[in-house]
Amino acid sequence: MAELDIQPKLMIGEGWADFALLDSGDGRKLERYGKHRFIRPDAQALWSPCMPDWQADAEFVPGSDEDGGGRWQYNGPVPREGWELARGDVRFTASCTPFRHLGFFPDMAPVWDWMGERLTSDSARPRAGGDLRPNGANQDEGGPRLRGDASTLNLFGYTGVGTLALSDYGPVTHVDASKKSVAQARVNAELSGMTDRPVRWIVDDAAKFAAREVRRNKRYDGIILDPPKFGRGPDGEVWRLEEHLPNLIADCAQLLDAGSRFLFLTVYAVRMSSLAIAGLLAEALKHLPGTIEHGDLSIREEGENGRLLPTAIFARWKN
Repeated sequence: MAELDIQPKLMIGEGWADFALLDSGDGRKLERYGKHRFIRPDAQALWSPCMPDWQADAEFVPGSDEDGGGRWQYNGPVPREGWELARGDVRFTASCTPFRHLGFFPDMAPVWDWMGERLTSDSARPRAGGDLRPNGANQDEGGPRLRGDASTLNLFGYTGVGTLALSDYGPVTHVDASKKSVAQARVNAELSGMTDRPVRWIVDDAAKFAAREVRRNKRYDGIILDPPKFGRGPDGEVWRLEEHLPNLIADCAQLLDAGSRFLFLTVYAVRMSSLAIAGLLAEALKHLPGTIEHGDLSIREEGENGRLLPTAIFARWKN
């Protein structure tokens, strides 16, 4: 039975060559994406900025509706078609989207690293019954999961930066309801020279896809979910996180077994505790061994005494 660790954890994202959180405060944050600087609203930046003057190439000005809306105000030469960034071997396009994002989520970088560590852990447990992986390869009984051999499922995969990072460890099934996002994920694979990686790019409603995988008796070594608060599937399906997340987690639990390595769930922009989503995982995964942890994702400001800006809550199961 998976054990729930009630003490919260903190996952800290650090900057790298193509990204940095430069400053934050007064409900905003100043970031660098490659050579361009951007200002975006962030309600959790309750403190005062450290820098007296913020110079940025563009700022997202939110609308009056707290659930969305707004526009970009440009002050510098930002390529409207996007520009190329990299983290490690993964290359991808950043762009100013209508939803205030810039084409990927930098706070997920420590999550990608954590999943890679789990997939190369030498403490893997044997897979019950010798179930088949989604790509049809039989799982070895016991022993370590070897780099290049683990199968993972990325639900709400967006533009594929996390998928490409995971593809270094084996086959990945990437699912997103947005044709545009999946198309951009394929472009990012080309930029990275990873078109030959064993990735299934699927445009589908995440909940419907997971339910079909359960009926197919599929198993995965790891699952990552990064669901929105609200969304629509390719056929008009409505997604409301508080209403639909429990059933999706229940289906994901059936896609894991005692030989699987992790499930990682992130939740943004909701009035919810990480302990609540950890409790949801504890209920769904009670048939499995391992540990359930929860806490906050954050990004550290650049500089010696950089503050931590929280970005999301998470719950994760590890085995």
